[in-house]
Amino acid sequence: MARPTDGETTPDTSRKKSRTYARSGNPARAAREPVAARGPATFGDWVGAARLRTLPLAIAPVVLGTGAGVVALGAGQWHPTRAVLALVVALALQIGVNYANDYSDGIRGTDDHRVGPARLTGAGLAKPRHVLIVALSFFAVAGLAGLALTVITQQWWLIAVGLVAIVAAWFYTGGKHPYGYAGLGELFVFVFFGLVATAGSAFVQALTVNLEGWLGGVGAGLLACAVLMANNLRDVTQDRAAGKRTLAVLVGATAGRVLFIVFTLVPFAIVVFFALFYPPAWLVLFGLLLALPACIIVATAKAPRELLIALQLASFTALVYGVGLGLAFAF
Repeated sequence: MARPTDGETTPDTSRKKSRTYARSGNPARAAREPVAARGPATFGDWVGAARLRTLPLAIAPVVLGTGAGVVALGAGQWHPTRAVLALVVALALQIGVNYANDYSDGIRGTDDHRVGPARLTGAGLAKPRHVLIVALSFFAVAGLAGLALTVITQQWWLIAVGLVAIVAAWFYTGGKHPYGYAGLGELFVFVFFGLVATAGSAFVQALTVNLEGWLGGVGAGLLACAVLMANNLRDVTQDRAAGKRTLAVLVGATAGRVLFIVFTLVPFAIVVFFALFYPPAWLVLFGLLLALPACIIVATAKAPRELLIALQLASFTALVYGVGLGLAFAF
């Protein structure tokens, strides 16, 4: 069942309140005021709940890993069907985990005091059961695409990897003891949206993983950690009040800002290393035009809303990084 609001309001009034709370730049006020339900979710609400700004984190490692696979295959060879299926797996997992987080955080009440955009479950815009069904549907799509890859490559152990990825996606905020509430969220995204996604995309191309796949995956994973850290820094006051012990809550805002900068800039040191062997990789350093402003914003931000801009910049930095480095490998 959806969590009850503190009082009944008309759809128009509750819509205004929801927007007011979501845009509040005062963390103390946001911690006191609940997010009001504002009527049934629109199509735009459902699209927003997919958190499209996080999708570059799914695209980047697949392109990067595919480029690494081309290097391993040699002579510019690659398997486009496998690349597309790997992309479907990554995108479906990313969207699935976003809806699963919406569901799990919403039924726990973690999203009752959000500063960022309202969530379907927490804001009472959709029935929790419906959000759960959508999340599971995307996990099913990821599973089917992964099964197709398994059949094509005849690497049956990939089924186990896919199952682990789906289980990890669910227990990020789901279950009785979600590890995302114990400061392990960054570890999850580093492993699955960095190493596994990149190395996995390389493997389905060449049935082996080279240095380009592993080290490129480290860079992609760190940038995914940066995006998550920006998100958690934005919500650090509300998460602490709700008992959600993210890494930002555990280490504090100052250390979290430092970690964001480290997560964002270290991948570019990896780019410099690869550029010594793949000259086009030097162009990936233009991604610093996005990364450096993100670091400055995080270091100086006074209001949670500013960190949303940093999150978006970090997400696009990851896209430039993954696509740019992947193309440098392939060509």
